[in-house]
Amino acid sequence: MQPQTDPFIAPRCDADIDVLYQDAHLLLINKPSGLLSLSGKHPANKDSVHYRLVRDFPGATLVHRLDFGTSGIMLVALNKAINGALTKQFQDRSIDKSYTALLHGHLSADSGRIELPIAKDVERFPLQKICFATGKPAVSEYRVLERLTGPKTTRVCFTPVSGRTHQLRIHSQQIGHPILGCDLYASDEAFSLAKRLMLHATSIGFEHPVTGERILAESPCPF
Repeated sequence: MQPQTDPFIAPRCDADIDVLYQDAHLLLINKPSGLLSLSGKHPANKDSVHYRLVRDFPGATLVHRLDFGTSGIMLVALNKAINGALTKQFQDRSIDKSYTALLHGHLSADSGRIELPIAKDVERFPLQKICFATGKPAVSEYRVLERLTGPKTTRVCFTPVSGRTHQLRIHSQQIGHPILGCDLYASDEAFSLAKRLMLHATSIGFEHPVTGERILAESPCPF
C-alpha cells in the first residue's frame, strides 16, 4: 500500500499571532484558528506559527503544536537548551494544559474521564482511530461549564492527561458529542453549526527552565 498524503491546502490566515509573554528564553503566544503550527511540505502551506516567529526570533522552536483549527496559548522556546528542558517537562507530564470546547448536544454528566487508546488510521490519513490492540493510552478529563440551547450545545473545560494527536476531537466524538466545526470527526450537523473548530487552548502551566518559577498562563476563550 502506498503511503497516503494529506491533500489539505490551508486557506490564507490574516489573523496575527499575539505575544502574551516574552523573555530571553521563551515566548507565550496566542495562536489564531486557521494557522498551521509548522509549515507543510506543499509550497502553499508555508505560512505557519513557526514560519512567522523565526523572522523576529531566529532561534524559535515549537515545544508543542496545536491543530490548524485550534486557537489558543502555545509555549515557544528561543534556543535549543530551553527547548530540551521544556520538552522534558512535557515528557514527564509536569505541564498542565486546559482547553475550552463547544460540544454538540447536552452532556448528561457534569464531569467525566474518557479513557480510549488512540492509533493512526493508516487507511484514512490524517485521521486517528480508537484501537485497543495497537492504540496508545489516551486520557481526557472534562468539566461542564455551561449547557446552551438553540441549538443544544455544551461548553466544557477539557484537561488532557495525555497528548495524542486529535485526542480531544476523537474522544468527544466517541462519547457522542463531537466538537462543533470539526471537519474530521463531527457529524454534518455538528460541523455546520460553527465556522471554525470550537476548540481553544485556554491555559498552560509549567516550570520556567531558568528561574524555576511555576508559571500559569491563560488565553481567554474567544467564543
